[in-house]
Amino acid sequence: MAFATAMGENEAVTSNPPVLLEAATLSKSFGARQVLDCVSLRLAAGEIVGLLGPNGAGKTTTLSILATLLAPDAGEVRLGGRRLRGASDQLRAIGYVPQAIALYRSLSAAQNLALFARLHGMSRREAREATRRALDDVGLAERYRDTVAVLSGGMQRRLNLACGMVHRPQLLLLDEPTVGVDPQSREQILGTISRAAANGAGVIYSTHYMEEVERICTRAYLIDRGRVVAAGSIAELIAMGGARPVMEINCRNAPATNCFAGLSGVAPLARAYTNGRLQVQIESVALVDTVLARARAAGAQVVEFSVHNPNLSDAFIALTGHELRDPA
Repeated sequence: MAFATAMGENEAVTSNPPVLLEAATLSKSFGARQVLDCVSLRLAAGEIVGLLGPNGAGKTTTLSILATLLAPDAGEVRLGGRRLRGASDQLRAIGYVPQAIALYRSLSAAQNLALFARLHGMSRREAREATRRALDDVGLAERYRDTVAVLSGGMQRRLNLACGMVHRPQLLLLDEPTVGVDPQSREQILGTISRAAANGAGVIYSTHYMEEVERICTRAYLIDRGRVVAAGSIAELIAMGGARPVMEINCRNAPATNCFAGLSGVAPLARAYTNGRLQVQIESVALVDTVLARARAAGAQVVEFSVHNPNLSDAFIALTGHELRDPA
């Protein structure tokens, strides 16, 4: 399979840093339902790349294929230039952190880490050293004796991450690692991931939290209904949402969809009114009062409003017509 022709135009090969992972035209179906449709991506060593999309978009299936847990119906994956076939040395180079907590609840934090380290072929001494290091990395050194059952949800998420990283993998696959965590744990997790990349690991970060991708990723793939709808740097993707500020109005009583017709400098976004929120692009903040007056004149009862610069969420709406956090 020729990877040069399988990659999109935005996926130019770079010689520095070296390419760690390549996936070309991955497809996967479960029965009659196609979950992935020709998904291609590339990751360099030391890079954090976001895989961004709503629930049900195909993110977990993609990661499962990259982790060798699923075989694609079509397409190919290469790790370090070699076709990924699940050889023992390839598996030791991969760290996979699933969305579900994958820990033994009756074991302590240290025992869980030591177990995963031993499964990756470490000696007892190496496992002890790796366990101590991983506990420090995720801020759980003082809780090493506590069983998983007594740890908070955020601490379990941190330990879940540590178990996937205890063997210092070259490739780290993360499936929504911050779901439901407290702010302290979120900061600890994001910091741990950033440090892993700084030390040379390549990271694929799957999430529907666009603000996390904007914060720690250099590039991202926007995936929807099993297809990559856009790929590029964070700045490039945000530009796809438009250059103008976005005004969001929370209101009761949906106004008519054409209520802003003829209003210069105002353009409703795709699927402009959803869940009580009206979204429009405005040429400048000077138009805020005019927009509010037009919405009220059309029957909307305004509860609150905000104005922000375009972000990844706006780009996703512009490309797909729906939001990142829409139900699958």
